[in-house]
Amino acid sequence: MPRDTRTAPLALIAAGGTGGHMFPAQALAELLLAEGWRVKLSTDDRGARYAGGFPDAVERSIVRSATTARGGILGKLTAPMKIGAGVLSARAAFRRDRPGVVIGFGGYPTIPALSAAVTLGLPRMIHEQNGVMGRVNRLFAGRVQRIACGTWPTDLPGGATGIHTGNPVRQAVLDHAAAPYAPPGDGVLHLLVIGGSQGARVLSDVVPAAIAALPGDMRARLRVSHQARAEDVARVTAAYADAGIAADVQPFFTDVPERLAQAQLVVSRSGASSLADITVIGRPAILIPFAAATGDHQTANAQALAEAGAALIHPESVLDAPGLTRDIRAILNDPARAAQMAGAALSLARPDAARRLYDLVTEIAR
Repeated sequence: MPRDTRTAPLALIAAGGTGGHMFPAQALAELLLAEGWRVKLSTDDRGARYAGGFPDAVERSIVRSATTARGGILGKLTAPMKIGAGVLSARAAFRRDRPGVVIGFGGYPTIPALSAAVTLGLPRMIHEQNGVMGRVNRLFAGRVQRIACGTWPTDLPGGATGIHTGNPVRQAVLDHAAAPYAPPGDGVLHLLVIGGSQGARVLSDVVPAAIAALPGDMRARLRVSHQARAEDVARVTAAYADAGIAADVQPFFTDVPERLAQAQLVVSRSGASSLADITVIGRPAILIPFAAATGDHQTANAQALAEAGAALIHPESVLDAPGLTRDIRAILNDPARAAQMAGAALSLARPDAARRLYDLVTEIAR
């Protein structure tokens, strides 16, 4: 018989408009629904673009919010009014359909929902994906019942205590968890290049040149999947073609888990969700932290993988094609080392992160 949802508890998930916030939110939503909860997602227009993978049963609401950290003078002046309107709207919605718990995943679109939860005394918590807590989560760290941390250790505000849950991954990633790793050999070599949900210009500038400088026999066996910004796709595609390298270049891959499972090596930014996917599936990586990330949190994210021997870090400030060529060649020429790196990545995985987070949700909802 179909489940009667009229009396099911409601979880309100608030998440900002990037894949880094939305993917772990989606993972929790999938589990909440499976456990009999109703789920609503509160985000902004940008976040809605990354909500396509959420189950149809999740009700979406677009909130008005803003940030005073970016934009011109007019944007900074009008931001408080937009945030205030969003808070009032969230309070009204919560009174009509009272959530049993509100979970924030970071980003300024979470401000209205978390503010409304604070003023109405609703159970509330936040999940921080990165090794350095973001601005909005830092703002609410002292006003929630639980702080779940995806990366450990996490730099938290003074007096705040975090609980290491790991970063939840989507079911599509879990479907490939611990997929057997095929070390690089004499056959086809699959290389995946991912730059976060927006792609990354620096990866488009440097990575094709680095791969083009690999030995001819290695280039002939390479199959590259490269995620690039839409404006960079044509030139990146041409760069690979000029070097005689088979490459699939797209602005966004909908099948990243499958490509990860197939890959012998991953070249990636070190956003928290990307690293969660890499460790759950278990693949060697070369990581290029985004230099402008708030608090340099991508370097903090990458550190645990580097210390475990799962990844090499190339700081963006010194990134160049020759250094990248050297490390790609070294890993793909050493099957034993590549396999050891894959195993080290897998040792850091938290495939049960969504369940750990769900346990905290139900704990405070009681």
